[in-house]
Amino acid sequence: MSEFLLQSDITEIVERLRDDAQAFSGKTVLLTGGRGFLGRYFMEVFGALNDGILEEPVKLVAMDNMITAGKEGAQIPDLANVEFIEHDVIQPFEWDRPLDYVIHAAGIASPYYYRAYPLETLEVAITGTRRMLELADKHGARFTFFSSSEIYGDPDPKHVPMAESYRGNVSCQGPRACYDESKRVGETLCYIFHGTNGTHTNTIRPFNVFGPGMQETDYRVLPNFASRIKGGLPLHVYGTGNQTRTFCYITDAIVGFMQVVLKGVAGEAYNIGNPEPEISMLDLVKRIEKVASGRVEYDVVEYPDSYPADEPNRRAPDIRKARLQLEYTPTVDLDDGLKRFLDWSDSVYSGKQ
Repeated sequence: MSEFLLQSDITEIVERLRDDAQAFSGKTVLLTGGRGFLGRYFMEVFGALNDGILEEPVKLVAMDNMITAGKEGAQIPDLANVEFIEHDVIQPFEWDRPLDYVIHAAGIASPYYYRAYPLETLEVAITGTRRMLELADKHGARFTFFSSSEIYGDPDPKHVPMAESYRGNVSCQGPRACYDESKRVGETLCYIFHGTNGTHTNTIRPFNVFGPGMQETDYRVLPNFASRIKGGLPLHVYGTGNQTRTFCYITDAIVGFMQVVLKGVAGEAYNIGNPEPEISMLDLVKRIEKVASGRVEYDVVEYPDSYPADEPNRRAPDIRKARLQLEYTPTVDLDDGLKRFLDWSDSVYSGKQ
């Protein structure tokens, strides 16, 4: 187990999936983005499922081009029945063995990085998705695409929390468009392959997933805060601090993702996240103070030039569809998740972001 993940979290995920995961027995799974934040969890979870949980081992083939893997992703774990291939999903990929599931989790998800690499962000979500859909279609595999809650853009308050039926409020020419619009096109590709070819496709829209394993230089709010706490520096709250989010701890997220992969209704998209509490960034600082049992200094500052403008004012998921169709139920409350993450980051982060 890498220092960048918690064994207790992997154990929790596997125990919660124990019954549903038997469907993976004897199957082959292809995972893209295998050394990203979410991909590393998938690799460890599949490895743990093979360790006495599944009746027959599942074969996992993980790929990544390693461009944004960082030090957290550089250590390739030696796991039974898990194979790693360094490959850019934008390029053609041939596979002549059996294939039952494709999990397309490759992508550039940090606003800092997709601002710096806009064309690459577009390509992995469009060209990469089409290549993986073609592969899944050829082999008759179930295909799961990782989209984003960003596809909803800056929502009309009447549609918060956002249900999957909400069409969103997204600018095709804004600084976030390379990410938002590419994910929307990826979803359209899934819709076309399902409708035209009968490919079993599902789309996952994650909402603000956090936990151990996030890169210190990720530049999203919780790694930012954790790094500055470790360095003894005041937290930087961008904008007004009144923008709101809900946060989903990684164990709840991975369980939900796996439930979509295994049980998703063909052609459907699912919000996966924790619907409560929806809190402002200023309230998040207060929650961190509570968890850390000490005063946390902070400043309210302008957005840095490297951070894309047009940040959504609110983001919170309606997960009724996942509850009803997948029996998805988040169980880790925000305070518990923050404590786990901050305890981990204090032992791993340098405080020198």
